[in-house]
Amino acid sequence: EDAVSSPTFAIVNEYRTKAGLPLFHFDFYRIERLEEALDIGLYDYLDSGFLCLMEWPENIEGLLPEETLKLTIAVNADSSRTLSWES
Repeated sequence: EDAVSSPTFAIVNEYRTKAGLPLFHFDFYRIERLEEALDIGLYDYLDSGFLCLMEWPENIEGLLPEETLKLTIAVNADSSRTLSWES
């Protein structure tokens, strides 16, 4: 329902789904230390039970739960996209 933009400077944006549930969108591009992710309450978001989508998760890899689903979007030469995932 909400307009989506990258939360690069805010680190996390909260949106509402059509059903009114929260969805958390993180951008860890600017994170240099794991403590920065902890300072924003990362585990509170992860433990909330709501969907957490992350850009640049490799910057906080050591904090991600085992059940993390990793989705990769690759841009092909013809500008199409290929999705791949691993759990």
